Amino acid sequence: MTAPELLQEVPELDPVEQRILGSLLEKQRTVPASYPLTQNALRQACNQSSSRDPVVDYDDRTVLDGLARLKERGLIRTVWAGAGSRVLKYHQRLEERLGLAADQRALLTLLLLRGPQAPGELRSRAERLHPFRDRDEVEACLREMSTQSLPLVRELPRQPGQHDPRWAHLLGPLPQPVAEAITEPAVDRDVVLRDGPASRDARVLAGYDQVAPAYAEQFAGELAEKPFDRWLLERVAELAGSGPVADVGCGPGHTTAHLAAAGPAVVGFDLSPGMVAQARERFPDVEFEVGDLRSLLRPPAAPAWQAVVAWYALVHLAGSELAEAVGALARVLAPDGWLALALHVGEQVWHVDELCGEPVDLDFVLHDQGEVLAAVSKAGLVDVEWYRRGPVGDTEARTERIYVVARRAPGS
Repeated sequence: MTAPELLQEVPELDPVEQRILGSLLEKQRTVPASYPLTQNALRQACNQSSSRDPVVDYDDRTVLDGLARLKERGLIRTVWAGAGSRVLKYHQRLEERLGLAADQRALLTLLLLRGPQAPGELRSRAERLHPFRDRDEVEACLREMSTQSLPLVRELPRQPGQHDPRWAHLLGPLPQPVAEAITEPAVDRDVVLRDGPASRDARVLAGYDQVAPAYAEQFAGELAEKPFDRWLLERVAELAGSGPVADVGCGPGHTTAHLAAAGPAVVGFDLSPGMVAQARERFPDVEFEVGDLRSLLRPPAAPAWQAVVAWYALVHLAGSELAEAVGALARVLAPDGWLALALHVGEQVWHVDELCGEPVDLDFVLHDQGEVLAAVSKAGLVDVEWYRRGPVGDTEARTERIYVVARRAPGS
């Protein structure tokens, strides 16, 4: 078979053609066992409600007409499912006709399926398509694609409220709902890494050391006003039984003390020595240590933790760091051990210059619920249950919260 002829100009694809090719490109990588796709499977891929913007509802005629146009232009080919089979399947040729490298292919797939996105968003969403080390690698690939002899992407002007500009493909007009939304701020949860992880960690450490006394004074008694949190912490303590429990990101120690009062042997860990000092002063009968949740060690008197609790401990991590952090916590669990998470969810990154009356430089990330649950699943956790609630009264930040409890499967 001869090599396909490379396109000499960027194809002008209508929104249906963009969705068809994007879906084929995605499924070829994510479900290779069922690729190429039948017409019915392709229609379902185009219409799926996750990882698509906008969500569409194409009928069979719309998909077949789009396939016919693409086949005429040499951008797809049809194949039979197997010897003697009468099932027709469809394979994309856009990759070979454009000569796409693996990283370019992944980014173009996401732009075709979800419209304009910032480099941080692309990096976190590309994991199943191509592993990018960081947002800088994504941006370098985008810039290469925008300056090559056949440009495939363009950088959009930064809009008010956006931390980073977004990028769009050049393979035809954007679907109208997406085009109209270009002026709306994009959520880039990796913006917290704008100066690198070490700089972010230094700001978090300095901030919490600075506010530790005032923070402890304001929040050490907050569980009295949070019946759901108390109930779930007590349930985790019951699940742990007599096994050791780690409370990571423990702050001034009130969640650790509540867990300890329910029975298990608990150790509280926090990155901030100032917070640990406050916890030891307020709860002298409970053990506290300085430690980073991303490098949590196993307990000294047991092979693993029976439960790990991370109550709002992941609020300063970028979206791209979430899965790795959850995986690190899951790895130190005993078989059948439990992980319990509490996080803020939403479409925002909050920057805070003042906390508890003290100057700070902190970014709070409102994570995506789907990405939280995907991180839990990727970590090999099962029996996942999750709860969501709004703020209690007027004392809490006005955000939605998600609570997740999941078990480590034996052998994972």
